[in-house]
Amino acid sequence: MTLYNFEEYDNPNLYDKENNHYVQELSFLLKRVSKVKGPIIELACGTGRIAIPLAQKGHQLIGVDIHKGMLEEAAKKSAHLDLPIDWIEQDCTKLQLDVKSELIYCVGSSFQHFLTNEEQDGFLSSVYKYLQNKGIFVFGTRFPSAEELLQPSTEEYWRSYTDRDTSQNVDLYTISTYDALQQIQHYTTIRKCKNSDGVVVGESRTNISLRYTFPKEMERLLQSHGFDIVEVFRDWNETPLTNDSYEMIYVCKKM
Repeated sequence: MTLYNFEEYDNPNLYDKENNHYVQELSFLLKRVSKVKGPIIELACGTGRIAIPLAQKGHQLIGVDIHKGMLEEAAKKSAHLDLPIDWIEQDCTKLQLDVKSELIYCVGSSFQHFLTNEEQDGFLSSVYKYLQNKGIFVFGTRFPSAEELLQPSTEEYWRSYTDRDTSQNVDLYTISTYDALQQIQHYTTIRKCKNSDGVVVGESRTNISLRYTFPKEMERLLQSHGFDIVEVFRDWNETPLTNDSYEMIYVCKKM
């Protein structure tokens, strides 16, 4: 993961405020972990948004991430809940683990953080190495639709939320520029904090870059790394993939 992309994750508390409500992957994964024996591995686990709820259901979890601050926040939350999750600080393209798993997953479109062919290869090779024979690998990534890629490079409103600590309303805006040669979208997220009168009293910006991979390209990439694509969906509700999809959800088996 490129150090440039750390910016969006340097404030784990802010990350949780903006993302902890999103758990659409949970029911999808619960269906697939019900018969898994031994540890389940989450790659790019962040602050444990999904790993912690899975552990609360009685599953054994190992969370791996390269960002120390995110892992420290995850460890605090799991300790508070008395959940014995192993949090491991490692580069997911160069895993060195002591165990293999029947199921490895990566959510939150984290696959897009691997910007180069070499990083994608390293990540998938690591997954293959630590997945048991016939094991399952689940991950999601954004669908490279024209609407998604060809966004105007001007400030666009995204969404709003209320900060639970300050009670201020926060409006989020984005600026995006797509590099077609590299298949990378460069995003700037702008956060505008408003007081009770609706006046902007603070503004901050973070940057992130995300790689987009096209469906046929992904098919060849996964097969070349020893994976059989079992299912592909447009969302975590198992809706079939279509041209107007926002995400691609892959369920793969180690061949």
